[in-house]
Amino acid sequence: MKFSKSPRINQALYNMGLYSYKDIILHLPRKYEDLHPTHENTLADKERVVFVGNIVGTPLTRRFSKIAVTKFSFVTLKKNVFYVEAWNRPYLSKTLEGGDLFTLVGNYDAKKNKINLVNITKGVVNGDNYIKPIYSLPRDIDNYEFIRLVRKSFNEIDEKDIYDEVPAYFMSKYRLAKRIDALRLAHFPKDFKDIYKGLRVLKYEECLLFSLKTQMIRNINKELIHHERIQIEESKIKHFIEELPYKLTNSQLDAVKEILTDLNKPNLMYRLLQGDVGTGKTLVAIIALYANYLRGEQGAFMAPTDALARQHYKTFAKILAPYGIRVALLLGSTSLKDRSQIRKGLMNNEINVVVGTHALFSKDISYASLGLAIIDEQHKFGVNQRMLLTSKGENADLLLMSATPIPRTLALTLYGDLDVSTLTDFPFKERKITTKIVKDDDKKIFSEIEKSISNNKRVFIVAPLIIENNEKQISVEKLFAKYLLRFPGKVSLLHGKLDQDDKNFALQDFISGDSPILISTSVIEVGIDVPNADLMIIYDPTHFGLASLHQLRGRIGRDGGESTCLLVTNSNDEEELDKLNVLVKSNDGFYIAEEDLKRRGPGELGGVRQSGIANFLFVNLVDDFRMFEAARDDAKFIIDNSDQIGFRHIINRAKKEIDSSDFTNV
Repeated sequence: MKFSKSPRINQALYNMGLYSYKDIILHLPRKYEDLHPTHENTLADKERVVFVGNIVGTPLTRRFSKIAVTKFSFVTLKKNVFYVEAWNRPYLSKTLEGGDLFTLVGNYDAKKNKINLVNITKGVVNGDNYIKPIYSLPRDIDNYEFIRLVRKSFNEIDEKDIYDEVPAYFMSKYRLAKRIDALRLAHFPKDFKDIYKGLRVLKYEECLLFSLKTQMIRNINKELIHHERIQIEESKIKHFIEELPYKLTNSQLDAVKEILTDLNKPNLMYRLLQGDVGTGKTLVAIIALYANYLRGEQGAFMAPTDALARQHYKTFAKILAPYGIRVALLLGSTSLKDRSQIRKGLMNNEINVVVGTHALFSKDISYASLGLAIIDEQHKFGVNQRMLLTSKGENADLLLMSATPIPRTLALTLYGDLDVSTLTDFPFKERKITTKIVKDDDKKIFSEIEKSISNNKRVFIVAPLIIENNEKQISVEKLFAKYLLRFPGKVSLLHGKLDQDDKNFALQDFISGDSPILISTSVIEVGIDVPNADLMIIYDPTHFGLASLHQLRGRIGRDGGESTCLLVTNSNDEEELDKLNVLVKSNDGFYIAEEDLKRRGPGELGGVRQSGIANFLFVNLVDDFRMFEAARDDAKFIIDNSDQIGFRHIINRAKKEIDSSDFTNV
């Protein structure tokens, strides 16, 4: 379908996955800008202001090494004069002309009677358009162009195509507007009451469908029964724990008890083990695998990357081998000869525990008696992949692990199909990590690196890109060249496009200290365990979500020593700096996860989300928690009354999504 005469706009829409007028209507604003004029008599410092007025004189731009500052004076209709600064927008000196009326939005600096410009548009905003929708869009489409397309879409679409997903029973119970009307209110609100009224419908619909799917999956899992199994001897588990090289924390002991209770029940285990970075989830997993071995069954542990799988294999083999437990490593890169031997060992029960990646559920891999499947960093795998692994055992228990902790009450609602165990204690108490935001020319960067190296510590340097592109973000290849000049012979490079041998060499040189500086993409985000790493430097941190940044930061300070994380950015965007300051203020994964959730506005789809939490279009899990609780109860009501005709449509849709690969983030 062609939406516009412009091939540029059409192609950009297709790239966004928008192929119909309905798709465009369902792409909601990520936020709203309030353009009600500000009362000029009582301005507060740092206040966001909206003024209508004229440009005084000609805007002048001064350029420095990496920034440009445009300055001009602005006189409002009430004859108040303000000094305005705009950063890195030199084009304004050519596009702003005196004599025209402009609507200016900015942040007021009371001390200097100055406004830091956010944006400025020609003309006066109509009273019906004071609430301006702002959309997540690629650079090829301007916001005003998309608003025009939304209006066109409402005129072109058949309203029958936007049918109500919520059953009439709940539409009436909660006095919800029709879906088509809710979408109009969300796109073209006259006030904030319209936004609330429109989004309320869409949020509840999303909460209800999600809750219904999780409840249906939970019921399916609870119906699965083990064949008769050997009960696990608690005395042997107690002895195993006493012989471990680490003392378990109280929350680890609680998690072990919950898992053992599940393993001894007739129903299959379907449990999530969540905990902040460094709280010891892997050790709990090892105990679970040992318990599963005691009942004579095989265990499989799946990791998201080769490097992490190799690391876990070494740990598992070291701890489990003294008990006669045979541990194998199976990767996509495993040689055909070794793969054949592992395959035979799994089929004839000679291998008790296998560690690997996606290779664990390859078609040619069969298990003699798979009793427990554990999936690390569970959000990296879809539901279908999990089911493929557990299907390798007729009735295998499933333990999922996530390093993105969220409050237990929220977890129980969000992960409605899972039982939840939470690790809250740190083996070395809380991490002693100091986080700072610095510019890329800050001398602190080199001084901190030199300090770490002189103390025989390790340094991670992370960037979002492998090679340069048209954007301003720096690449690991460019950083590698830069730091190699400053620290010759001490720098290794790691990223996803290297072959496996080069990855292994880079990690080994880093761990051994031959190359104490590792420059990498976010492939080191999960699980890489280098206890004496005490410095993390992250370039272009605004590219990552808060949860990912916290995961990256979790690679340092793992021995309990003092460590430093530097977030390197030249950004002056207040919203982005506010996000980064969450990490400056706190090392608490629960708090950071909540703050990450708060920052997800309706329709926000930009950026790579690797938090392990479902990416909702409309719902903010923190602000809308009560709605989620209500939807969870309503989903149970629908299941209990599934024979009612009015519930048939949403039940069928939930079943269809469960069967598809779309439902991947539960």
